[in-house]
Amino acid sequence: MAHRSRLSTFVLDCKTADLHAATEFWARALGRTNQGSPDGDTQYQLLSGSGAEPILLTQSVDHDSRIHLDIEADDQEAEARRLEALGARRIAWVKNWFVMEAPTGQRFCIVRPQRGPLSEKKNATEWP
Repeated sequence: MAHRSRLSTFVLDCKTADLHAATEFWARALGRTNQGSPDGDTQYQLLSGSGAEPILLTQSVDHDSRIHLDIEADDQEAEARRLEALGARRIAWVKNWFVMEAPTGQRFCIVRPQRGPLSEKKNATEWP
């Protein structure tokens, strides 16, 4: 059965005791505003953007600071299997997403749809 996916989010992983200050830096650097914590989760802060752009989040982490991306999929399991066939590997299931690792070592996540349905071909890729 076919499924769809697309780039969803760039996540700025910030190893910091002050996520608000880190978010303010990125907001000013990128010409955005800090929208605060989505869903009350203080581990994340959302930066403003247009609906056409990927979501941009800051995240408080314990590991070294880096940037990772999220891929949103209407069938996370099918997307994980597709990416494993390309050489990625599953690292963990966290809350409601897969943490994956590319063959070259970059971490990324497969998340549920974040910006509405993936039903139109113009806004997502359909995979067999």
